[in-house]
Amino acid sequence: MNGRVVALALTLLGVASVRAQLSVEVTLEQEQFLPGEAIPVAVKIRNRSGQTLRLGTEPDWLTFSVESRDGFVVMKLGDPPVEGEFTLGSSQVATKRVDLAPWFALNRSGRYAITASVRVPEWNRDVTSAPRTLDIVSGAKLWSQEFGVPLPPGASNQPPEVRRYTLLQANDPRKQLRLFLRLSDASDTRLLKVLPIGPLVGFSQPETQLDARSRLHLLYQNGPRSFSYTCISPDGEILERRAYEYLGSRPRLRVSEDGAVNVVGGVRRERPDDLPPKPVDDASPSAAADHGATSKN
Repeated sequence: MNGRVVALALTLLGVASVRAQLSVEVTLEQEQFLPGEAIPVAVKIRNRSGQTLRLGTEPDWLTFSVESRDGFVVMKLGDPPVEGEFTLGSSQVATKRVDLAPWFALNRSGRYAITASVRVPEWNRDVTSAPRTLDIVSGAKLWSQEFGVPLPPGASNQPPEVRRYTLLQANDPRKQLRLFLRLSDASDTRLLKVLPIGPLVGFSQPETQLDARSRLHLLYQNGPRSFSYTCISPDGEILERRAYEYLGSRPRLRVSEDGAVNVVGGVRRERPDDLPPKPVDDASPSAAADHGATSKN
């Protein structure tokens, strides 16, 4: 047998043996993202070697690569922060979570494959995951508005920074319409943030209002008789989120004489994802039971 073939076969056997002892898996909570949206990736590392391994001793112990399935190179903008030394015993699983969006130029629509590699110093080997695919899709624009960012307290008079709110809709893999907010500069060339807002009923048009502090108030229909209200700051932070039901009258936004924006009509329904969350009543039996269980542990 040719010497090169033998060497290649031995190398492949060695790689297969290492992968059997340490497996690396990339997982995603979703498979479709808009350009600029956060891409949270979880890397699961399972140790079956019978040894306790020390990982994270080097700054590049965990690295990522992203390849386009459409034939162009994905530019790497930097290395995701993965610092933190830890030990992984045999039969244990560790998970490292990273947002890849700031570190790769994923601004073109298409299909991409992510792989992760873990460096094992004790073995002087890298263990690479199987590729995990995702899609970058462009959304349809529903609404857009420029606004001035309020100056911080005590700041001297100066021209305000101008930004832009843009509402987009896109289909997820289950063909469910979802609503997104894109925050950018006034020209829409510098992207600041993309926020997933929630599911959207296709025949409805979101209602929008800006208040005196340039906060965006958004009311949209997410079910046959259900609506969701969201308030977003000029920095792209979700400040409030509430649910309403079309009962007796349709929920809508109303601007008062002093510029405040409120939801009128409909009936509010409390939900676990409300913001700010409902305060826990320490005097309630359920709260007392939960507190007791926590103290016992």
